[in-house]
Amino acid sequence: MSFTYEQAIIIGFIQGLTELFPISSLGHAILIPAWIGGSFKQFISEENEAYLLITIAMHLASSVALFLVFRKRWIGLISGTFKAVKSKNYQSTPFRVLGYIVIATIPVGILGLVLADYFQSIFGKPQYSALFLTINGLILITAERLSRRDILHELHDSDAEIDRRVNAKTALAIGFGQSLALFAGISRFGVTMSAGLMRKLNHSVASDFAFLLSLPVILGASVVKLPELFTTDTKLVLGQIFVGSVVSFIATYFSVTFLVRWFKTKTLYPFAIYCLAFGVISFVRFI
Repeated sequence: MSFTYEQAIIIGFIQGLTELFPISSLGHAILIPAWIGGSFKQFISEENEAYLLITIAMHLASSVALFLVFRKRWIGLISGTFKAVKSKNYQSTPFRVLGYIVIATIPVGILGLVLADYFQSIFGKPQYSALFLTINGLILITAERLSRRDILHELHDSDAEIDRRVNAKTALAIGFGQSLALFAGISRFGVTMSAGLMRKLNHSVASDFAFLLSLPVILGASVVKLPELFTTDTKLVLGQIFVGSVVSFIATYFSVTFLVRWFKTKTLYPFAIYCLAFGVISFVRFI
């Protein structure tokens, strides 16, 4: 396979930088190589199964960075849940919040497994990614217009706030919204936060819940697919994948530390406009 270290670094940087921006890391991992052209474009189109495995590996690196940024919260949620089960205190905040995360993860897990062949068949085709990126922009605009503008500047960053504002029905709705990110071009973070806004969560809680939801989905996909790295032709480019993953980890860590504060008070409109512009231009280019 022709996958160079330079290409791995480009993809790792794109993945890490855009993972928590609501502009779709997968969409950009397809569109940017397509715009660059040459062997890079040929690789993503003709070897799309291998390229999918490569992007999943770099997503795993992003998930490690996500865990490190939110490690205190995850440790608190997991240890608090164990204590709640031991004491049969099922109304405790850690137990309930972790339960909402599990509920919201179920739809994307089921749909990802059932429709895996279909999603793989359109993966690597820039015209589809451009179309879905355009749709992503429309989703972000719709969510902002329906959001609770009166409490936009409320700042809360606690599991107790999620427990107070989220319920099982809302978690399930957000989970189905998150499933749209199975299409390369739909941002996981963007559509998850948008679903929260449409369920009348404020920006602070919607973004907070979306950040937490990012980790289990990425880890789940990695557990299912990554063993294939060592049993398919991708084992020939493990060095390149490792380098790209390191770049992805670093870029994710620094971008997330910035974005955690940004999405508490800022709107999604700048990202929506960008998605619409880049999506439409790319669709015209690759149709």
